[in-house]
Amino acid sequence: MPGLRSSACALALFATTVSALVGCSRADRGFPDFSDLVEQNSPSVVNISTVAGEEEVSSLSPEAGDDQSPEWFRRFLEEHAPPGRAEEGESESSPDVPQAEPLGSGFILWEDGYVLTNFHVVQGAREVIVRLMDRRQLTAKIVGTDRSTDLALLKVEAKGLQAVKIGDSRKLRPGQWVFAIGSPFTFDYSVTAGIVSAKGRNLQSEQYVPFIQTDVAINPGNSGGPLFNLDGEVVGINSQIYSQSGSFQGVSFSIPIDVATKVARQLRDTGKVTRGWLGVVVQEVDRNLAQSFGMERPEGALVSRVMPDSPAEESGIKPGDVILSFNGETLPTSGSLPPLVGSVDPGQLISLNVIRDGKPIEFKVEIGVLDERDTEADPEVAQVPPPRAEPPRDAPLGLVVSSLTDDQRRALRVLSGGVRVEQVSGGPAVAAGIRPGDVVLSLAGQEVDSPARFAEIVGRLTPGTTVPILVSRNGAPSFLPLDVPATDRGLPGSMPGG
Repeated sequence: MPGLRSSACALALFATTVSALVGCSRADRGFPDFSDLVEQNSPSVVNISTVAGEEEVSSLSPEAGDDQSPEWFRRFLEEHAPPGRAEEGESESSPDVPQAEPLGSGFILWEDGYVLTNFHVVQGAREVIVRLMDRRQLTAKIVGTDRSTDLALLKVEAKGLQAVKIGDSRKLRPGQWVFAIGSPFTFDYSVTAGIVSAKGRNLQSEQYVPFIQTDVAINPGNSGGPLFNLDGEVVGINSQIYSQSGSFQGVSFSIPIDVATKVARQLRDTGKVTRGWLGVVVQEVDRNLAQSFGMERPEGALVSRVMPDSPAEESGIKPGDVILSFNGETLPTSGSLPPLVGSVDPGQLISLNVIRDGKPIEFKVEIGVLDERDTEADPEVAQVPPPRAEPPRDAPLGLVVSSLTDDQRRALRVLSGGVRVEQVSGGPAVAAGIRPGDVVLSLAGQEVDSPARFAEIVGRLTPGTTVPILVSRNGAPSFLPLDVPATDRGLPGSMPGG
C-alpha cells in the first residue's frame, strides 16, 4: 500500500520536525541562555550595606530634598526606599545602635580586595559592609570616591576573592544582549537581562560619563552592580534609571567600564581623580542656530563662554566658535565634548576643528588640569535695579537697551562690554526668548559695548536672515537665534550697503 506508506513517512517526518523544534533551546532560536554565565560570575558580585552617621542620614534619604535630583528620581527613592528599623511591636537587635541598611551592589574589581560601586551607594556612610556570595561579611574601607562619575572604590581584606573579567565597552553595539546581577529591593543575586539601547548618552548629573543605555531592569539595590556581555565580561556599572512613574520603564543607564577602571586606578594610586580641562562653556546647536552660523546642519558644541586663563583662551578659542571635533572624535552634540575632554591626561596636546564665521579652523590646545571648583554651579545673581534713564525712542528688533553700571557689572559678572535689556516690546526679540534683565554681549558675531554700538550693528543686518545673539542671563551666557525682519521696519538706523 504505497499511499499509506507515503503518508506514514510524511507523518513521521512531521513528528520528527516538531520534536526537533520543541527540543530546541532558546539559544538555538536566537535567545541566549545566561545560566552558565550567571553561575560563573555571581561570586564576583557583592551586596553593600552601610551605617550612616547621624549627620549624614538625611543625605541618604529620599526626603533630603536634593534639588539636583529630578523629581521622578526622588519619588522613586521614596516609594522604594530600603527597609529601615523595625516597626513598633517588632523586635530590634538594639534600639540604640544604628542598623546597616542594604543600599546597593558592587563587584570585585581586583583580586587583592578592591571593590567598585557607585558613590551614591556609600555617600555619607560611617561604616560600609560588603557581603559575598558565600555569606562572608567584610568591613570595607573607602579608598576614594569621585562624585563627577558617581563612583567609589572600596577595599576589603579577604582571601579567595574572584575578580570579574573586564571587557571593552567601546566595542558594544546597540542591539547586543547584556545582563545584570544585583540586589534590587534587597533580593540578593537577582538576574535581569536585555539589550543595549544606545551608547554615549549624556546626562546632566554626570557630564563626564558617556552612559550606556539599556532596557535591563534596574531598581533600587542594583546601583553599583555589574553589567555583563555574553562573554561574561563586565562592560558597565549600573547607575541610574529614567522613569516618569517611579517604576522601572525600560530605560537604564550604566557607566562604561573603561571610564570606571580609569577612575578606579587613579583612586587606588593617588586617592583622587585628575581630569583634563579645556575651559569652555558650551551649548547645543539647534537648527536655527546652525542657520545663523552658516552651517548646513546642527552639530558640534557651540562655545558660549571661554574661561579666563584657560587652555582654550590661550589657544585663541572665542565665543561663537562651533567645535566640530575633538582630537579626531566628531561631536554630534554639545554633550559629547565633556567626556572626551575629561578623559584626556593634562598636558596632552590635542586638535580642535572649529567653524568660525562659516569657515573651518584647526586649533592645537594643550589640555590643562580640571579644578573641581570649575564644575560647581554659579551662585544665584542678585538682581540690581536698572538706572533711571529715559529709554531711547527707537527699539531695534523690539529691544530697549541701556548701558551697564559698575554695580550691575559686578552683580551680573560682566567684566567688559554688553548692554542691559530694559524692555522687550515684541517682534524678533520675543520669538528669540530674550527677557528684560538679559545682557546682550554680541550680535551677529560683533561685540556690543554700548546702546549706540548695538543700534549700529542692527542697522547693518541683512533683512530676512537669522543671526546669533549672545546674551548673559544670571551670569550664564548662551546664544539665541534672532530672526531679522524681512523689511526695514523695526530696523531704525538702517544704512544703505555699498
